[in-house]
Amino acid sequence: MIAMPHRNTTAWTDDGALEVLTFGLGGETFALEAVLVREILDLMPETRVPGADRLAASVINFRGRIIPLADLRIAFGMIPQADTSESRIVVIELVLDDEPVLIGLKTDRVNEVATLLRDAAEAPPAIGMRWPRDHIRCLVRQGGDLVVLPDLPALFNMLIARGGEQTVH
Repeated sequence: MIAMPHRNTTAWTDDGALEVLTFGLGGETFALEAVLVREILDLMPETRVPGADRLAASVINFRGRIIPLADLRIAFGMIPQADTSESRIVVIELVLDDEPVLIGLKTDRVNEVATLLRDAAEAPPAIGMRWPRDHIRCLVRQGGDLVVLPDLPALFNMLIARGGEQTVH
């Protein structure tokens, strides 16, 4: 068996814990490292950007700054759904291309701040995944569920590398 390398840059503490914000997307539970989260917003008006990549095809006005609004459903090949009263925007800050960047992420709902354990984490399997492996840092068992930690730097660095042009999916 040939194991493909998978980067896992998740910042687990020395005792093997990771504080995250969990959220729902397309019936799945995802998590973001809590240190990335700047704010959780109710939905707000968004402006479509002609020719922008579908992953971040809109922008919002966040405290006087225009920031991209990303829909992770696109990256994970999920079917678009209408917003609901539980839908939220999670504003995160990532370092991309050595620069801090604010990005809004659309979610179906925000669940809770939780602690995940490294001992319950695994790299995504090479076979049987319905999502691209390089979009996932790891999967973590919590209770009877799997929590997906997306590889946000990889996803958004791909956009930068493509120059933000529209992609066909």
